[in-house]
Amino acid sequence: MDRRHFIAAAGAAATAFAAEPLWAKVAAPNPDKALLSLLDAMFNDGIARSPEFATSLGLDKGKLAPLRAQLSPPTAAERNRDLARARSFQTRLKAIRTASLSETGQRYQARTEYMLGQRTLAAGKYDIDSVQSPYRLYQQGGAYFGIPDFLNSAHPINNAADCEAYLSRVAAFARVLDQDTVGQRAEAARGLVAPGWSIDLTLGQMHKLRDVAAAQNTLVQSIASRAKAKGIAGDWAGRAAKLVQAAVYPALDRQIALMTDLRGKTAAGDGAWRIKRGDEIYADALAQATTTNLSPDEVHAIGLEQVAEITGKIDTILKGAGMTQGTVGERLTALNHQPDQLFADSDDGRTALIASLNAGMADMRARLPRAFADIPQQPLEIRRVPVEIQDGASNGYYNSAALDGSRPAIYWINLKSVGDWPKYSLPALTYHEGVPGHHLQGGYAQESGELPMLLRNNFISSYGEGWALYAEQLADELGAYQGLERAGYLQSFLFRASRLVIDTGLHHKRWTREQATDYMVATTGFARARSQREVERYCTLIGQACSYKIGHTAWVKNRARAQAALGDKFSMQWFHEVLKDGVMPLSMLEARIDQRVKERLGQG
Repeated sequence: MDRRHFIAAAGAAATAFAAEPLWAKVAAPNPDKALLSLLDAMFNDGIARSPEFATSLGLDKGKLAPLRAQLSPPTAAERNRDLARARSFQTRLKAIRTASLSETGQRYQARTEYMLGQRTLAAGKYDIDSVQSPYRLYQQGGAYFGIPDFLNSAHPINNAADCEAYLSRVAAFARVLDQDTVGQRAEAARGLVAPGWSIDLTLGQMHKLRDVAAAQNTLVQSIASRAKAKGIAGDWAGRAAKLVQAAVYPALDRQIALMTDLRGKTAAGDGAWRIKRGDEIYADALAQATTTNLSPDEVHAIGLEQVAEITGKIDTILKGAGMTQGTVGERLTALNHQPDQLFADSDDGRTALIASLNAGMADMRARLPRAFADIPQQPLEIRRVPVEIQDGASNGYYNSAALDGSRPAIYWINLKSVGDWPKYSLPALTYHEGVPGHHLQGGYAQESGELPMLLRNNFISSYGEGWALYAEQLADELGAYQGLERAGYLQSFLFRASRLVIDTGLHHKRWTREQATDYMVATTGFARARSQREVERYCTLIGQACSYKIGHTAWVKNRARAQAALGDKFSMQWFHEVLKDGVMPLSMLEARIDQRVKERLGQG
């Protein structure tokens, strides 16, 4: 999600998407209404200031239709304006006395205070966009990486006006590339340059975007194919190709020249410690990612303990399957190469792989009523990560659906190498990214009429990724894994536990990329190429890898505590209804579940 997606203009609060939630309509006291008005203002201002987020949610229509032709400027001046606005909202939020609010209002105020505190942290303390992403241009970051994919997957093409807006965004893309180049040059003077191997990957991806004839560029092919499919008359391909040739390619050339120059100047090392105030930045990134005050050493120790525990469980499963020789990592590596576990390394093989994911999704949907009520029905598509960004992209990730139903949610899988995805490992990924993972959790939040829009469309990694990992465990409880697929599910847990060790190893203990990759291969049995891509992600997106297992542990502990307190009054459907309360830090999640337990016991 865009870094500016939380701030808001009160003038748009009357839109249908910022409607007053039910809790404020039932004899709500004036302070609650004042809070609601402020949260709506924050949301709508965020939409108005982030065209990409507006498009992603399907809100770039009506009075906001001009946003469909715009892109956000990634400039230091814009960052400073965002910081000033966030601080202004902090002041307005604090002016609403907590004691005067209802219990619901107090929860909303606390979550918004946390949100704004995190939004002001990086810019206010370090003059950067994000403590978790301290580099502007790297193998997974920058307009060159995100905008072509955004235009292809999120920008709608339904009529000539959409096509004109698309062309305007292609022209804006050239300007944004130059703004990124200016910003990276300024940040390089402060030592904020990605590691050398990251620049190599970045340059490789830039060249994939640049080194094709303009008419064959993905920016051109996307509008050409989609306009043709909708029967929209016009020379869209020719006009797009002219923009790419005349504006986008020169901007890319300037960016490539800068990154080529910086390649020989960037500091040695792989972790955050290599940059100025890197230890401070990492401490804040770890706290932000996990929403805890755990130290790097504590997280590292938790990781080692969990790696040992999960390894023992996988050992039992593998021995039961007759695989007894070698370490668990070595046996998993051998399993990865068994012919019966591999899809063909071809277009047909990739098609079959995605078909298997869709079949698994359908099977899981049939199981959901055993653990969930009022199940959201938002559509979900499974797609391959675009080839031009697959070298640096994550192995799997999720984009939420548009609020107006105009675009489905998308679960992306990186199919650069089908060897990265042995069959036994795939179900866990599907349950993580799809249902009952990100897609189900996001659906509950988005469809909750009780929540202000600001809180429906928030994301906190320890909550969301922790839930998605919990969803993999829940799939096991629902009987979804067959045979060695249980080893795949536990391997997924082992993978996330190893991240606790690796992320803190890289950024706190000064491990090298090679050392971290060796550890992941030996521990998880994942293919080396896949493991290295993961490690490279942790080097440049710092702290975030720790959010998964820390968050999962919190979900499991909260459910166990609720079950122990409620006894026969506990049900899975009741527990999972907490998703309707939306995303929140782990401490607030624990407090909310405790409150719901008291209410169910008649003590609230």
